[in-house]
Amino acid sequence: MNIVCIGGGPAGLYFALLMKQQNPAHDITVVERNRPYDTFGWGVVFSDQTMEHMRQWDKATADEIEQAFNHWDDIELHIKGRVIRSGGHGFVGIGRKKLLNILQARCEALGVKLVFESEVDSDADFPDADLIIASDGINSRVRTRHAEVFRPDIVTRPNRYIWLGTKRLYDAFTFLFEKTEHGWFQAHIYKFDETTSTFIVECPEHVWKAHGLDQATADESVAFCEKLFADNLRGERLMTNARHLRGSAWLNFQRITCEQWSLFNGRSHVVLMGDAVHTAHFAIGSGTKLALEDAIELTKQFRDHGNHIDVGAEEIADVLKNYQAERRVDVLRLQNAAWNAMEWFEACGERYCDQLEPEQFMYSMLTRSQRISHENLRLRDKQWLEGYERWIAARSGLAEPADHHGPAASAARGRVPPPMFTPYTVRGLTLKNRVVVSPMAQYSAVDGMPGDYHLVHLGARALGGAGLVFAEMTCPSPDARITPSCPGLWNDAQRDAWRRIVDFVHQHSDAKIALQLGHAGPKGSTNEPWVGDGADRPLAHGNWPLWSASALAYEPGATDVPRALTRADMERIRDDFVAATRRAAEAGFDWLELHCAHGYLLSAFISPLTNRRADDYGGSLANRLRWPLEVFQAMRAVWPHDKPMSVRISAHDWVEGGITPSDAVQIAHAFKAAGADLIDCSSGQVSPEQKPVYGRMFQTPFADRIRNEAGIATIAVGAISEADHLNSIIAAGRADLCAVARPHLANPAWTLQEAAKIGYTAIDWPAPYRSGKSQMETLIQRERAALGAAGAAPATKPRGDGA
Repeated sequence: MNIVCIGGGPAGLYFALLMKQQNPAHDITVVERNRPYDTFGWGVVFSDQTMEHMRQWDKATADEIEQAFNHWDDIELHIKGRVIRSGGHGFVGIGRKKLLNILQARCEALGVKLVFESEVDSDADFPDADLIIASDGINSRVRTRHAEVFRPDIVTRPNRYIWLGTKRLYDAFTFLFEKTEHGWFQAHIYKFDETTSTFIVECPEHVWKAHGLDQATADESVAFCEKLFADNLRGERLMTNARHLRGSAWLNFQRITCEQWSLFNGRSHVVLMGDAVHTAHFAIGSGTKLALEDAIELTKQFRDHGNHIDVGAEEIADVLKNYQAERRVDVLRLQNAAWNAMEWFEACGERYCDQLEPEQFMYSMLTRSQRISHENLRLRDKQWLEGYERWIAARSGLAEPADHHGPAASAARGRVPPPMFTPYTVRGLTLKNRVVVSPMAQYSAVDGMPGDYHLVHLGARALGGAGLVFAEMTCPSPDARITPSCPGLWNDAQRDAWRRIVDFVHQHSDAKIALQLGHAGPKGSTNEPWVGDGADRPLAHGNWPLWSASALAYEPGATDVPRALTRADMERIRDDFVAATRRAAEAGFDWLELHCAHGYLLSAFISPLTNRRADDYGGSLANRLRWPLEVFQAMRAVWPHDKPMSVRISAHDWVEGGITPSDAVQIAHAFKAAGADLIDCSSGQVSPEQKPVYGRMFQTPFADRIRNEAGIATIAVGAISEADHLNSIIAAGRADLCAVARPHLANPAWTLQEAAKIGYTAIDWPAPYRSGKSQMETLIQRERAALGAAGAAPATKPRGDGA
């Protein structure tokens, strides 16, 4: 093949040498705009894992890079006068110039032609090429020329950063955080050769402008950063090699993805590679990793499907199609991790730097990408993590690492409880751990009366180890129900039925039990999900009136149109909530939650999608919150002062023009001022037009933001399904409690089983069940040992790429 690589960065050079090595008959040219052995930038970083991939594909290049790179395991944090270090992370740093020089020399040795100081405006400049690699960087001209085919999505992020260097040598990947009168700056630092370290300074746009850096020259910006980080630099200077840039030396990161990676231009196949097709934020240092592994994967595809000199156009097209299909998943996974890490650094000044103590800040920073979990940190640095677990335990009120009682305690004396098993106290209530059985609709009541089904359902989960068990949404009036089978609390008989269940939980377990009160509003008078036309569809007969903020059907044409509440209606429904609250207290519930989410009545007032009122209860967010806050305050006034109240909200409507996470912070502020103790952070279900982005722990960022910006405790909920999730969330300060839903449907003893899975045996079981405890723990240990013996042990030690 005749191959031309446009751009002499890591992607183009590495692909050229791998293909030439694979088949010397290929005619390969790399065209670069800069001079020979010239480059801009400082050091680049990638992981031990990437080095291993390179070693498998071209040992000679990998060996030379290994001789030149700087390797370190440690990450070091400097904040608020504290220094904290953790090891086991495994990164490789090398000068960008040195890396390119090694790749250039290797290309020349293999017979790849290198053409320098040549500007390329178009892939059409090489009509004789069979394959053109457009590795021409973030501002790719080839991508721009064929934008209608490649369909790039380019997002410019708000933070500003400047890429500098220093002669001060650092022996760890170092993060510095400094606060000024206008806000926080952070520096990302790593040594990349024997004399130099990369020093990236980053800050939010408003902080950058407040310091006048938008008007500063490159030299003035360097001087500012030198002064800001003078104590850490210890007399060393900062250097820039970006004076070739026009305007400010400060940049905005651009996240790039492309729908299509390749095309046929009529004569040649063209494929994007490296930064031209996708970028990853420097927060996890994986841009070079992406470029190198792009080159490896495309070479692999040609080896497997088209490794001969006269490969045809159709074969090349198939190779490129397979390349994108195989590579896209890994790229998206790493881009998502980089996005999470990038957002963490963008928000840390507003959300974490002031709010979190250095110990928790370090944990939050280490797990910012969500690729590193609690147990993964244990594999990387057990000593550091166990020290942090002791800190968490002490902060939660445990005087001793194993301050437990019962038969289990003596068997595991000295083991620090993982974060999910630390107690939590709010008002006069203490939960034994951070696990919450989420309220889950069972649609099994008769005339609003909870019965034996609810006793068994909730009783079993109370015996299963969770600290708090929620009953499903319970309705304050018959016309507040979602379905005819929803439970209620509008009469004393229902109160007494609930008391029977509450008494069982209190008598037979050490769990606490909560009630969630809610009104279905425009989503009421529907079938149970398994009856008739299914969920959210009107009853065939026996319907009741629907109510909402505005006369808007939840799903036009499919659901009934509700009536807009009058002021008299509001007062009646408010009083229904108050009466139900009194009955909940009389039934003995430990905790009360008001449901203001998912498009139900109170949610319908809060969301602009469903509230089109022109009176004092519509328009601005403050107006839309007016009646929900009135209801909450009336309930709080009659709910016992020593018992907590939470509010469930939809923190994101997932529809343009709906509630956003920023709005959710303001909603949380309002309920906090009204007396709420926690915000239960769900999302969506307000409009059938929603387009949520699902994934593990997908709603946890809402709990994190609300907790650390609004300053109120939160409950995280949504796709939280294993102990590692809970431990990571609680330890990082992303939420105070974790509500686990569907796993508790499958296994009432989910909490006890997860404790056994992570080897935490200092958890007490109900006395009649204790004989099963040691058996479960032993079986799990045997299963783990068998997997290890078979060479399939699940506990591996990932290195780098995703801090």
